[in-house]
Amino acid sequence: MADVVGDAEPVRPELLRDADVPGAWSIVVGSTEQSWIDPSDPTRLEFDYVQRIADAIDLHAPAGQRLRVVHVGGAGMTLARYVAHTRPSSAQIVLEPDEELTEKVRELIPLPRNSGIKVRATDGRTGIAAMRDDYADIVIVDAFVGPSVPPDLVTTEFYTDLARVLTDTGAVMVNITDRAPFPFARRVAAGLGTVFGHCCWSAEPATLKGRRIGNIVLLGSRHPLPYEDLSARASRSVFPYRLVHGAALTRLVAGAAPIHDGESVTGPTAGTRLG
Repeated sequence: MADVVGDAEPVRPELLRDADVPGAWSIVVGSTEQSWIDPSDPTRLEFDYVQRIADAIDLHAPAGQRLRVVHVGGAGMTLARYVAHTRPSSAQIVLEPDEELTEKVRELIPLPRNSGIKVRATDGRTGIAAMRDDYADIVIVDAFVGPSVPPDLVTTEFYTDLARVLTDTGAVMVNITDRAPFPFARRVAAGLGTVFGHCCWSAEPATLKGRRIGNIVLLGSRHPLPYEDLSARASRSVFPYRLVHGAALTRLVAGAAPIHDGESVTGPTAGTRLG
């Protein structure tokens, strides 16, 4: 994971201690804060969008039930630590191509013993392609190169391969960024919708109203999603999110063309806190 501008040298991720929370760390690339981890309390999720994904994980299966989870994008492994803490017997695979970053994380913020988390030094497309059919209950796609989402992780072809790897009731959870009128996110959602029959979109009201760029969490599944429970959790959080699904999502995405492999697509760059 690195931020590259023009012909300049890549900006390497930095692991920084949190000045206000003893023992907590941030991973920062340039001006972009990409992970926040409190190893003493894996349930403390500093970023609102991360909490929305955690809500979706919590609602996917009864509390404590073992899950097989694949993470496309690792960084500090915040959500992998969360799952290991809340569902201790779960099997998790993290696809993180930046071996140097992984080594730093292991050194400074080591994973718990017997966490069930395995890190593979490979990119998302290659790692997913190597997995067997019907393996995962959940796939979380939260990968950035600097402030942008890799374009090969938002295509219909990639989502088709994710569907192969997921069980019939499995779900994919995708974090991207965009701002109204959402030229990028609408296309990503359109592609997700062509592969998975049940989808939703979650974002802060300020982002939906076009006031600023923000994180957008997209969920997809071939099995009905718990929209009511997801919406309730999102609306009563400290910084509420709004869930968009059904006819409202159809109207939002209408006219957007899915992204396909080979297209030159660049997602928007965001502010200072992406994930």
